Amino acid sequence: MGEARHGLTAYGRVGRAARRLAAVLAGSTVLLSAAPYATAAAPARTAFPAASPDYPATVQIDSVSAPVAGDNATVTVTGRVTNAGSSTVKAAHVVLRSPKEELTTRSAINLVAGRTNPTSKDGTVLPGHKADLGDLAPGQSRPYVLQVSTSDLGLRTAGVYELAVDVRDTDEDRPLGIARTFLPYNTAPSGKQTRIATLWPITHAPELVAQTMPDDDQMPVLRDDSLTTELAPNGRLGKLVSIGQTLPNLTWVIDPDLLDTVYAMTKPYRVQKPGTGGESAKAENTVAGTGQNAATAWLAQLRTAVAANGSQVVALPYADPDLASIAHNGSGLAGMDTALRKASTAGKVTAEGRLSVDVSSGVAWPYQGRLDQQTAGVARTTGADLVLVNGSSMPESRSLAYTPNAARPIGNGQTAVVADPVLSSLFSGDLDSDQAQSLAEQRFLAETMTITQQRPDDQRSLLVMPSRTLTVGTAEALADALHAAAQPNGWVAPTRLDAVATAPADPDANGSVPGDYPGDLRGSELSPAALSSVMGVQTGLDQLLQILTQPQRVRGPFNAAMVRSMSTEWRDHAESSAAYRDGVQSYLVNLTTAVKVPAKSAITLPGDNAILLISVKNDLNQAVGNLELRVTSSQVNRLNVGQPATVVLDGTTSRTFRFPAEAQVNGPVQMTAQLWTTGPNAQPYGKAVSFTVEVTSVASGVMYVIGGGVVLMALAGVRFYLQRKKRSAAGEVDLDPERLLEPEEAEAEGETAAGGETGGKAAGEAPAEAGRKGPGEASDSTPESAADARDRATGDEKVGH
Repeated sequence: MGEARHGLTAYGRVGRAARRLAAVLAGSTVLLSAAPYATAAAPARTAFPAASPDYPATVQIDSVSAPVAGDNATVTVTGRVTNAGSSTVKAAHVVLRSPKEELTTRSAINLVAGRTNPTSKDGTVLPGHKADLGDLAPGQSRPYVLQVSTSDLGLRTAGVYELAVDVRDTDEDRPLGIARTFLPYNTAPSGKQTRIATLWPITHAPELVAQTMPDDDQMPVLRDDSLTTELAPNGRLGKLVSIGQTLPNLTWVIDPDLLDTVYAMTKPYRVQKPGTGGESAKAENTVAGTGQNAATAWLAQLRTAVAANGSQVVALPYADPDLASIAHNGSGLAGMDTALRKASTAGKVTAEGRLSVDVSSGVAWPYQGRLDQQTAGVARTTGADLVLVNGSSMPESRSLAYTPNAARPIGNGQTAVVADPVLSSLFSGDLDSDQAQSLAEQRFLAETMTITQQRPDDQRSLLVMPSRTLTVGTAEALADALHAAAQPNGWVAPTRLDAVATAPADPDANGSVPGDYPGDLRGSELSPAALSSVMGVQTGLDQLLQILTQPQRVRGPFNAAMVRSMSTEWRDHAESSAAYRDGVQSYLVNLTTAVKVPAKSAITLPGDNAILLISVKNDLNQAVGNLELRVTSSQVNRLNVGQPATVVLDGTTSRTFRFPAEAQVNGPVQMTAQLWTTGPNAQPYGKAVSFTVEVTSVASGVMYVIGGGVVLMALAGVRFYLQRKKRSAAGEVDLDPERLLEPEEAEAEGETAAGGETGGKAAGEAPAEAGRKGPGEASDSTPESAADARDRATGDEKVGH
């Protein structure tokens, strides 16, 4: 199987070179058969190097048909020349240069790559190897094809050589422009192969949102349907899997959130309409997703790829949190450490479940591999004992004359696997042209051959770290380079990350983690405010979960959305990042405010004893409980109400609760209705609703009571006076005029006292209401009024589900 894959890949690589050559030859035939001054030409590409008055022509090399040359091999070079000057180049033609010397060090390779204008160091013109282009008018471009044997180039010793092509006019001695690449010449295996582990990232910006549809199955919702295109066979993710499938011992670095998203797409799903990110999901603001077939096929292909060819699967923490942003702007936030540990655990479990293979975890990959001490500390919080580092963060000493192993300890039980900065930089951008791909491939071959020859008896273990958002063109170039370097008698042995990570650390390698972080990367970090707002979601979520009868419908989607809000993938999508966070927070507010006390207007209380009616509305799709409604008075000496009412509401309903009120004085009293959670840590839930109660009929009852008291006091005084007068007439002396009357005396006195209304109810007292509920009980004895009907939820929520 491995040989078959190699054969197919080699065929694919040679096929691409052949197609390029065929296209160039076809174009050349037309050009060479046309009149010398023909003007048929292709437009210049903006990727060409800038021309100058002395060197007005730009030359590009699009392919080298034998990326690694052997004995008696023929090398075919194709490319294009463009006149970037202001005057016509007469009798333009390209020539090959014979390399001046072997490039034996990596610094020598770097010097060649850094040259711009032609120099004598580029070698001498090789006689008999040129391609005529005719006259080139300003802006005109024509292709070329050059063929040369290794013997004509003068290659005798295995090693790396410069391969240069320049353009000239009628003045044979003056080059008008030059292009350079590298040609490894490999005659026989020498020394131990260099082991190279290559990271193959499968990542994407988060797509699943916190919302789900309100059905029992909680149909998933995506923020857009862009993954459908990427998962297609010719899409970015589709091509990454098909290309990676051909590479042996590849290390797949996968964001488990992407796996969850694709798995969700294998079933019916919905996509948010633009501008509805914070709304509850429903049919009106979503559309049906279209990627079910593409997702199903892609996931099946990925499962096959990662299970074969000696692959290793590394699961990043779920949703790939931005460790550097968190380290610099959010490491002290409450709950952050817990969220990171859960993301790491969830990542491994998700990847193993979706791919059905063994998965490596405990690996941290900071943005662009750039590491500082703070980021290393946050990586340790996630449980990562292995950190993938760009060599630019931990450069080797200039005195080190060879390339050391990638792995080295950095303290605190962590190992840094440091990617070679030059090799990794070759594949850090988007190689979207033949010229860029060919140059990256040839430079990779040159660098790795030189590394192997530095210490041929000492096998090295290196890491190549391409861009996290690996593009198709870059992936093709990297795959071609790996295959060319690992061909029979090659100097590279592809291996897995775990093998490189456990290779012996070189004592001379740099193991010092810098204290500073690159300033140019700070600007793309998630800000302190952004990270604070993300973690603040947990507070509101905890309170919402406390009142829900089905909290599991909300907990999982929101916890995942919080981690997605901190994803490294947002680094290149700042606007989408902010929109995603805003959507999560707005949706949470939407849910928490769906259970509320509707606003009330002023209320008139026509008596000293009456009933206050307070409604509570639940617009969620599920029932709520663990709530009570408290109504309080700002002046309890004037108006007081009953005890709190227990609130339990079914989904999309409202209820009216009854509170007995006792008034003492006429006039307005400010009241407050507030929902509270129950339990040992009771807290206010939602906004308090304030309203005014106008008491209008206390006077009649109270004044009658006061008047009755005055009459009784007057009668008592009269009685006391008459009693003393009677005893004085009988010659009795009352030694204790303040003594209590005996019962029979009181009865006698009562018979003589002037009559007054002393029994029955005081005027104006409200009669007891038949069937009146106890304090705070809900009213259910009367039909719902029109207003109450309007309070009933209309089903436009949608819980979290």
